[in-house]
Amino acid sequence: MARVVVDVMPKQEILDPQGQAVANALPRLGFDGIASVRQGKHFELEVDDNVDDEALAKIAETFLANPVIEDWTVRRIES
Repeated sequence: MARVVVDVMPKQEILDPQGQAVANALPRLGFDGIASVRQGKHFELEVDDNVDDEALAKIAETFLANPVIEDWTVRRIES
């Protein structure tokens, strides 16, 4: 089995109201020096070793992310 992480983030040109809300709240909570926050999604998948990178990219692009408004990355991690 392999462990795969898929990170999905809104494209830079897309507004991120949740990230903006966090960025606005941090100074009120006493955390200064944070210039901006972008919020995304993080998926962890355990897959058979025979699942190739092309299949993982297809899963990310067609199911986990909306490619119109989100960018995504797939990486295998050591388990």
